[in-house]
Amino acid sequence: MSTRIIYLDHSATTPVDPAVLDAMLPFFTSGFGNPASIYSLATDARTGVEGSRKQLAAALNASPDEIVFTSGGTESDNTAIKGVFASCASGVGPHLITTAIEHHAVLEPFGTLAHTGACVDIAPVGSNGIVDPEDIRKLIKPETVLVSVMHANNEIGSIQPISEIGRMCREAGVLFHTDAVQAFGKLPIDVKAMNIDLLSISSHKLYGPKGVGALYIRRGTKIGRLLEGGEQERGRRGGTLNVPGIVGLGIAASIAMQRMSLESETLKAMRDRFFDELLDRIPDVHITGDRVHRMPNNVHFCVKGIEGEPLLLALDMAGICGSAGSACNTGAVEPSHVLTAIGLPTNVARGAMRLTLGRSTTWDDLSYTLDVMQEAVSGLRALSAIP
Repeated sequence: MSTRIIYLDHSATTPVDPAVLDAMLPFFTSGFGNPASIYSLATDARTGVEGSRKQLAAALNASPDEIVFTSGGTESDNTAIKGVFASCASGVGPHLITTAIEHHAVLEPFGTLAHTGACVDIAPVGSNGIVDPEDIRKLIKPETVLVSVMHANNEIGSIQPISEIGRMCREAGVLFHTDAVQAFGKLPIDVKAMNIDLLSISSHKLYGPKGVGALYIRRGTKIGRLLEGGEQERGRRGGTLNVPGIVGLGIAASIAMQRMSLESETLKAMRDRFFDELLDRIPDVHITGDRVHRMPNNVHFCVKGIEGEPLLLALDMAGICGSAGSACNTGAVEPSHVLTAIGLPTNVARGAMRLTLGRSTTWDDLSYTLDVMQEAVSGLRALSAIP
């Protein structure tokens, strides 16, 4: 086992930025008050929460009162989808639309609602993992109440035409939700210009703490609440607020906004160089997703003739942390729904590998990773029965 650690799984989670941790620490000790109380100790906590609300709003070109804090991306997605349904469930057969490559935090709520009175349509995607807005348009009906399309896919990194879909939904009078868990802090987002009504955020994807996120809800959007039990967040989400986590999320968002442009260009250059050398050094590698319209840090590919998991273990033995797909699918035997949706044959999809770069990644890390992979793939192919 190597003593060298190279972390290439930033789409699964990220380390907490030291500046984020420094900002959080006082709210565990001297500033521990409940922000819903009225004494001065609580005022400090409330000031921290409202400061974070302003930071997120600034990052989205939103108003602070349109930001609702949650426990993370899964709760934000569930609240957006189920909340819209709850606000109109007394109507006749609410219709909802999503795509075939969404995160399970979107697909599973859609599946639940399909069993409780909703009519659900799943739009296909192309082989590059991108949905055609015209396919969304064709599915919209008079009874459509919500379209949910992720901004960037968590596995293959494909970036969706969010602005075009948002404009289409606004023209049709349909609410538009986007799961921006992977995109927020890495891609520019303007909820007004993009006609977004609901948007999900998760802190731990952008060097903030785990267990906290946010949901942008455009002012005037009718939405039922998922968590009851208190009047926190203007009655939109019950429960005592995670003050240290919320403060950390705000700082993480501010840092991401400041660094986004330079960071994106740096990661994109390393990503493209890695792809070029990968194709040159290892035969029969299939790059998944679009080479251009993809997250700047996403390196997802399939190695024909082997299983992804043994390759992942070989990388781990060399101190390299990667993934065979989404962290939420770890342990699954069959190829992910994303790879199935883009039409990959099973014998190719089983060799899936996702490496996602981050602030600490260097080209030396990636060069070493290529060396390890080249040797590991050669050995695994010699042992593999996969054609």
